Order: sequence, then structure tokens, then C-alpha cells
Amino acid sequence: MRSICLTLLTALLAGAAPAIAAEVPAPEVPAHIGRYTTTPEDRREINQVVTDFQSALKTKNIRQLAGLMLHADIPWSSPPSPETIRKIRAEFEPNATGVRAGGFHDFARFVRESKVPVEERFYNVKITQDKHVAWVMFDYEFVEDGKVWNYGIETWQMMKNVEGRWKIGSVWWTTNLMAP
Repeated sequence: MRSICLTLLTALLAGAAPAIAAEVPAPEVPAHIGRYTTTPEDRREINQVVTDFQSALKTKNIRQLAGLMLHADIPWSSPPSPETIRKIRAEFEPNATGVRAGGFHDFARFVRESKVPVEERFYNVKITQDKHVAWVMFDYEFVEDGKVWNYGIETWQMMKNVEGRWKIGSVWWTTNLMAP
């Protein structure tokens, strides 16, 4: 009798688990979610910014590179990990956030002054655009003198300015250094 009760109880509990999980339904996604306003022309223009960015790096054309930005003081950062920020706070700067101003200026100076070829290779480029705002996300490799120095994920926020041109409004990326 005891084994029958245990078997029934086990069967009931086993059968109840899916029922309990099913009681919390996923919310139904409204029809307007995921519907964006975009045009083939906008997609082409955003892709052209991606191509022009890579070309400006390879040719060290700082004027062209700067022209792709909304302005020269956009957020431009590869934020360090929380552990690194804690170390910086403990050793140097108690209010450090890991994000600093002037990142684009420093990058442009680095590219201009580099004695070796510099390029950034993009893979798996994904563009999401809705009206005058877009997000570009891709895997990248940063290459100096033909050697990959780091890689990761890079994201750009873009906007179409009053002149109708797509501009990069922020650049954030992860940094994974290659072993020497």
C-alpha cells in the first residue's frame, strides 16, 4: 500500500511540474514590436559608413574618419571590467568609471602617428534601424602591421543628421588581447 501511494505521489508530482511551469505564460508580443521604419537607401548609406570607416583607417585619412562622427567628442570607449575598475579606484582614482572623455581624439592621433599599417576587420555586421536612429554591431579584429592585436564585439549608435547623412554617435567595444 505504501509503495502504491509513493508511486501515485511521484506520478502526480512529475505530472504537476510541467503544469506549474505552464501556468506562467510568456507575454504575447504585440504586433508592433519588431516593426521598424527603414528603407533600402538608408541601409545602403549605413553600410557605406561602415565601409568608409574601414577605408579611412587603412589610408590613415583622419579627416574622412572624423567626418563620419556626429562630432569629435562622441562616447568612444572600451570599458574595462568591473574588477579592473575596482583596482583603479583602490590604487589611483576613487571615482573612476572606466569611461573617459577624448577617446576619439586619442584614437585619431594613434592612427595618424602610427608608423605601420592599421586596419579593423569587421565580421557578422548587423544593422538595426528605425527611422533616423540605427545600431550597428559586429565582431572585429584590430590589425597593426598585418598582425591581429585584439578582437571583440563593437557597437555603434548612429543617427541621421539634419543634412540627411548618417553619423556615428557613439562607439563601444570589448577588448580581448591576442597572446604574443
